[in-house]
Amino acid sequence: MRVIIVDDEELARGVLREYLHAHADVEVVAECGNGFEAVKAIAELEPDVVFLDIQMPKLDGFEVVELAGSKPHYVFATAYDQYALKAFEVHAIDYLLKPYPQERLDQALAHVRTRLGAERPAVAQMAAEAATRNGPLERVLIRDGARVHVISAERIDSIEAQDDYVEILAEGKPYLKNQRLSELEEQLDQTRFVRLHRSWIVNVERIERIEQVTKDSHCAVLKDGRKIPVSRSGYQKVKGL
Repeated sequence: MRVIIVDDEELARGVLREYLHAHADVEVVAECGNGFEAVKAIAELEPDVVFLDIQMPKLDGFEVVELAGSKPHYVFATAYDQYALKAFEVHAIDYLLKPYPQERLDQALAHVRTRLGAERPAVAQMAAEAATRNGPLERVLIRDGARVHVISAERIDSIEAQDDYVEILAEGKPYLKNQRLSELEEQLDQTRFVRLHRSWIVNVERIERIEQVTKDSHCAVLKDGRKIPVSRSGYQKVKGL
């Protein structure tokens, strides 16, 4: 059983490493002190199991799951019990509440052994669904090769659909994300972002004015001068806002 330990506290990693050492079938292939290291290690080492802290700088545990995907099984370990429901919503195998004894870790490994080889759930998709149920996105994660961009939602100007991708324009810089526009729309703050057109979502704060193009059509003029088409339903939405 190939294992990666992810925790920003060295002491916590040491305790878990010691507990795992008691299991002859477990090999710790990497230890990571933050979420960025974890995403890289999971992609390169393809572990069976990831023991994952939730509250970490830069990327939290749920964002690691979103970026790393569904191949490994996840066991969350944290000092905060308010994340338990969300952990199981992303189909974590177990949830360890710090500080936990050796016996509790042994129990979690038993759960892992019963699941290894079974069909794994679509963890990344479940993570997105859980994020939706737990409030609007505060930041959007975009994987660009080995790099990860973390974009605060308030920095986003507009989002345009491009087949199975969306192009996110944030402070004038474009980013491509492999996600459908409708999925992202559901996750964003509905009081800040409006679907103006089947291909466009715009940050309301970036709209300078709405212009009438023809008798029955309108466009939104953004503060950077760009013009975005506005559908009939989009016109009603933006009027409401």
